[in-house]
Amino acid sequence: MSDWLFDLVSGFGWVEAQYEWMVVLAFVVGATLLAHIVGSFLLHFLQRRADATSMQLDSVLIGAAKPPLVVLIWVVGVVTGLQVAVSNGSLILPESVGTVRKLALIATISWFAVRLVSRLERILMRPAAGRKAMDVTTVRVLGRLVRLSVLVLAALIVMQNLGFSVSGILAFGGIGGLAVGFAAKDLLANFFGGLMIYLDRPFNVGDWIRSPDKEIEGVVEDIGWRQTRIRTFSKRPLYVPNATFASISVENPSRMTNRRIYEYVGVRYDDSAKVQQILDRVRAMLEAHPAIDTNQTLMVNLDRFGPSSLDFFIYTFTKTTDWVEFHGIKQDVLMRVISIVETAGAEIAFPTTTVHVAEMPVEPIARKA
Repeated sequence: MSDWLFDLVSGFGWVEAQYEWMVVLAFVVGATLLAHIVGSFLLHFLQRRADATSMQLDSVLIGAAKPPLVVLIWVVGVVTGLQVAVSNGSLILPESVGTVRKLALIATISWFAVRLVSRLERILMRPAAGRKAMDVTTVRVLGRLVRLSVLVLAALIVMQNLGFSVSGILAFGGIGGLAVGFAAKDLLANFFGGLMIYLDRPFNVGDWIRSPDKEIEGVVEDIGWRQTRIRTFSKRPLYVPNATFASISVENPSRMTNRRIYEYVGVRYDDSAKVQQILDRVRAMLEAHPAIDTNQTLMVNLDRFGPSSLDFFIYTFTKTTDWVEFHGIKQDVLMRVISIVETAGAEIAFPTTTVHVAEMPVEPIARKA
């Protein structure tokens, strides 16, 4: 390109040979500035047109291409300017200028790809018209894998252009991978543990999980390659290595379909004749309650003879799984049970102790008389 510019300027004949490089350099700088202005204006115009449409992909592509394209324009301009700078009539950087251009092109394309993946990741995690938001965990792991693949591929291409043998590097990586695997087995165990979480999906970001095997309970905030961050109910962060989940049982209450009410109520033995009436009324109340799921198991039965009460149990499920709303429903059910017991003329029992004396002692009474 520089040779063509020099021939063009020399053909005019109005510039002395010793000043031709200055004219060419000024032309390159001006052309670069003009390309920057025109490119920025064109991208801004296309961005406005894309934002006006319902399709999001065009906006993502233009938004991702803006900074890399502007940087590429200036990199090409600077390299060309260096190429046309002359010393004693010869160009400097004659051999490396082509490599610099290639590396700049590779870097900008990689930058564009990474930005594109990040923007697509944010869009897929948000709901849109006619489309539900994708699972946050799935989108994040796919985005990380794609970005990692782009960076690795770009690094290999750059090394190939710099004269390194990529095949030798890959062969060395295969042999060295064995040694690294033995030295970093815990790190690899956590990595594959995270991969199993992504594939099996026992929980996602935002789920409430707990383990009966370890003191782990809270809301999942982030699933990384090495560890998972859980926010406990005391608002403290808990960092769990991913390999831990391969050896413990994990319960995911966030995926429950209903919440259970399982309570015992005791009435006095003196009210035994009213127990059947109380059971029938409690069962009817639950069946008519708008927040109780009658499609699930519903039981109200006398269960045992307690030390000081006749105990019946209530076993039913609410329609909601929200923790706060559930406790409000449970309170309402228990208050209605109290009202039913009182309406039946009975009382809820409380622990009592009866002392039975078989025969009163006579001698102390006689002495007192």
